[in-house]
Amino acid sequence: MEVVLRADVEKLGLRGEVVSVARGYARNYLLPRGLAEVATPGLVREIARRDAERARHEAQSVDEARAIASRLGALELRFDANAGPTGSLFGSVTATNVADRLWEQEKIRVDRRKLAFEPIRRIGRYSVPVEVFPEVTAELRLVVAPEGQELPPEEELEAQAAELEAAAAAAEPDGPALEAEQTAGTDDESAAPPADEITES
Repeated sequence: MEVVLRADVEKLGLRGEVVSVARGYARNYLLPRGLAEVATPGLVREIARRDAERARHEAQSVDEARAIASRLGALELRFDANAGPTGSLFGSVTATNVADRLWEQEKIRVDRRKLAFEPIRRIGRYSVPVEVFPEVTAELRLVVAPEGQELPPEEELEAQAAELEAAAAAAEPDGPALEAEQTAGTDDESAAPPADEITES
């Protein structure tokens, strides 16, 4: 069935998009959580009208696009996020968040599909490429900081990231090694009974 997303849903789509999903997934997950609504013909027409309205605010020429690109290049958008002690976010900063903030704060309309980045899940400084117009790209700087605090120094951020990577790397080999030990143990145990049987006979 077709639904209209009311929020960004990872691996499915961005807010406002019409997507086709399994009926059970829509009824049991998306609709009850308010993440989507059924795509009625009237709603689809309304979305098309809104998209056309937004398109009128986007760059219409190369010169206009270059002017917008230079404005974007001079910007630094700050997002205050709820983060844990290691700098991991409880949630993420998505392309929709950035596009909405650009419109609210700067009245610059950018299609969120033209923001080339994966959802941000850690505090830090980020540079996001924005395709303003064919062959006109800008680099937009983002600061994702813990709520009500300043961003830690770059060295501290790098140390946190390295610590997390080391923890993840340490966790990965343990899994296969543990499985190998368990398999070896199983083999030994399974090998033991035939030996006993041979001794008994």
